[in-house]
Amino acid sequence: VGPAVVIDKSAEAAQDPDFLLEPEHFEQWQQEHGPFPENCWVIFRTGWSARGGNAVDFMNADDAGPHTPGVSAAGAKWLAGNASISGFGVETVGIDAGQAATLDPMFPVHSFLLGADKYGVTSLRNVDRLPVTGATLVVAPLPIVGGTGSPSRVYALVESPASTASEPGA
Repeated sequence: VGPAVVIDKSAEAAQDPDFLLEPEHFEQWQQEHGPFPENCWVIFRTGWSARGGNAVDFMNADDAGPHTPGVSAAGAKWLAGNASISGFGVETVGIDAGQAATLDPMFPVHSFLLGADKYGVTSLRNVDRLPVTGATLVVAPLPIVGGTGSPSRVYALVESPASTASEPGA
């Protein structure tokens, strides 16, 4: 359980399915919205969940493999090194980009983020309905003994604008 911060690069992912988040994207977000809150979940909004009803579109593969947005090696290292971040969530099938096998190191989000005892969640839906800030993410995995992964129920608690007023008429 922790605050969600949403990094919206859906326009970039629509133009380039191999789009990668870099450290400057995280830093730019913080310049605009303030520092990441403690224990936060960084959610990467790409618009990819709209493809979820069609396996071929969702995987977006060709002879070179899948083409889905993700995080560069430098971006993954940046995420792993940020003490405020508990986890990272994506709308795609994996926490790494579709072409992550071609990066150095291969599958950097798995390598850096999971190696830093942070969490990753995939195939998120309705990310387009989350505010950039102001939601709390709840991730409830199944307790699989000895497992390295688990299906999870992931949901967000979003404060309604009306509930932020301290008194009537405020």
